[in-house]
Amino acid sequence: MKHLNKILVAAMMVMGLSSHAQDSNNPWAVSFGVNAVDTRTSAGNDTGFFEQHFSQPFAVKDNWNVLPSVSYISVSKYLGDNFSFGVQGSVNKIDKYVKFDPTAVGSDSRGMVVSNPGDLMYYGIDATVKYSFMNLINSKVIDPSVHVGGGYTFFGDSSYGTVNPGAGLTFWFSDNIGFSLESSYKKSFGDREDASGTPDAPSHFQHTAGLTFKFGGKDTDGDGVYDKDDACPEVAGLKEFNGCPDSDGDGIIDGNDACPDVFGLAALNGCPDTDGDGIADKDDACPDVFGLAALKGCPDADGDGIADKDDKCPTVAGPKENAGCPWPDTDGDGVLDKDDKCPEVKGTVANKGCPEVSEAVMMKLNEYSRTILFDSGKASFKKQTYPTLVSITEILKEYPYSRFLVEGHTDSDGSNEMNQTLSENRAAAVKNYLIENGIKADRLNSTGFGETKPMDTNKTAAGKAHNRRVEISLIKE
Repeated sequence: MKHLNKILVAAMMVMGLSSHAQDSNNPWAVSFGVNAVDTRTSAGNDTGFFEQHFSQPFAVKDNWNVLPSVSYISVSKYLGDNFSFGVQGSVNKIDKYVKFDPTAVGSDSRGMVVSNPGDLMYYGIDATVKYSFMNLINSKVIDPSVHVGGGYTFFGDSSYGTVNPGAGLTFWFSDNIGFSLESSYKKSFGDREDASGTPDAPSHFQHTAGLTFKFGGKDTDGDGVYDKDDACPEVAGLKEFNGCPDSDGDGIIDGNDACPDVFGLAALNGCPDTDGDGIADKDDACPDVFGLAALKGCPDADGDGIADKDDKCPTVAGPKENAGCPWPDTDGDGVLDKDDKCPEVKGTVANKGCPEVSEAVMMKLNEYSRTILFDSGKASFKKQTYPTLVSITEILKEYPYSRFLVEGHTDSDGSNEMNQTLSENRAAAVKNYLIENGIKADRLNSTGFGETKPMDTNKTAAGKAHNRRVEISLIKE
């Protein structure tokens, strides 16, 4: 067994080479086991090639030299395209030197001459290029191969080179462990014996049987998918997803899953849809209630376009401006409050919900206005006029959204310029009184017509009195 150390050292020296089938995932392989040497291929007298090389190839007990221990080791590296290259070292002890020579004296019934050369030690170091057929036959278990190479054999005191064609078969128990069988014909450069018939440089068969271990594949995340084939080499994942994870188990890898931690639907990029409305929960404002896409997954029971959660009247359609409720018509005049300028007073549609100023009201206003008395030649009111002004103010307050024009008129006494100015000032005085007593300024205008619009004759005192007047007219929009 001390000779085994020599072969182990030799194998370690060629650790960067290869001889057994592997692949790019596991580029390295180590094999070790038992080897057998069969020398029956040694030349005999007038023997044919087939008889010499292939007669009784499996006569193990009679022909094979087997060292009952680990007697070979090989180290291999994958080259690509099913090729590998490497070195094998082996050790054996030759106690059966067999040659096929039926004509020789002492040959047995098989035509073999068997001798014991004195327990010669055998050492071999061989380099081999191998081609594997496993991918071609699309198998993951059975791995047939052929190889060719060369080596150097130490046979007793002699040593010589050989050319080594051969074939093998490996059965893979897993991705990394297999049982390998291999046979090589080691053709020496000139079979020869010394003068005494002791073998010197015989060609021979060498058979090996042992375990093969593949290694060297890098799997950074430890998920069983090698980095070269791992789409997510830094994160542990699943083989069916090329090494990428699927944390929620929904069949969508985390990198493509919009909701990687929650089981979801492929149609929603891996996100769940609790209410089944076709909107992912993460985008659904109402994830527990079936709703509409237009309302971010919320329902709209009354169909008014306002989500129920924001609708103050969810069962009755209404405008958004009124929070989903129908507009009220408080005064019942047919004009909705939103459009009703007088929402609490019944009016007409034509007057935007406000009561209209009738002709009778206007007649009453002018009955009052024509009795307004001013100091002579001035725009100041006489004392007895104030009750009339109060009555006019009260009437205008009943029509808060109606606008009025206050008109001033004079008789013909005096110049036209003076009368025009006086009429404007008197109309303005009435307007100002009304504003000071609660009528909004934007509802009132005033103007003066001087002596241009008499309502009676200016030839009598009574007629002139009628012409000195104030009138109020309705401004229509």
